Amino acid sequence: MPDAAAPRPAVVLLSGGLDSATALAVARRDGYLPYAMTFRYGQRHAVEIDAARRVAAAQGVGQHVVVDIDLRQWGGSALTADTPVPKDRDLAHDEHEIPVTYVPARNTIFLSFALAWAEVLGADAIYIGVNALDYSGYPDCRPEYVAAFEQMANLATRAGVEGTTRLAIRAPLQHLTKAGIVALGRSLGVDYALTTSCYDPAPDGTACGHCDACQLRLRGFAEAGAADPIAYAR
Repeated sequence: MPDAAAPRPAVVLLSGGLDSATALAVARRDGYLPYAMTFRYGQRHAVEIDAARRVAAAQGVGQHVVVDIDLRQWGGSALTADTPVPKDRDLAHDEHEIPVTYVPARNTIFLSFALAWAEVLGADAIYIGVNALDYSGYPDCRPEYVAAFEQMANLATRAGVEGTTRLAIRAPLQHLTKAGIVALGRSLGVDYALTTSCYDPAPDGTACGHCDACQLRLRGFAEAGAADPIAYAR
């Protein structure tokens, strides 16, 4: 359990991308000492793990853990199987269309691990960088999903049942556009040069510039009137 005089702990899901790096900065702004959790889950864009380490080191965290789980065992996503990652897709697609880059139950799995760590730490918050506006159509990024998981978390834990700690699932980027996220992060001093968002990067980590994640990121920086500091393939 943390020292009563120390900053309050909060678990932050940190992928190494733009959104999670911003969520980490928001947790610090909110007065928490972040405990960052990253997953090596068999994703094709595993370069994001190194990015997460860079972000955690730069922003300062109480601890950074990398959890190993292998979602390739059943695949079901272009990120965990040999299915091609879509490129140059129209971002104005039907909001009910779920793309092949959706990883089945990923946020539920990640939040469950974060929930266990939060209980051990005595944390009253888990931060996740999901976004309901500029996102790729994932069902586990929706506000109603976040609210439902929070309700479940407080039914499923000792702290919740005993009433000692009520856990909040904080999704501070949920109602921001990607441009709004970039602006917020820049105001909090996030170094986006340390991050990566690409679903299908080159072996050296260079972003493709054409997958959904790259397109959303590039549009966000452009609309925020800022230059994206990472490298893209020509």
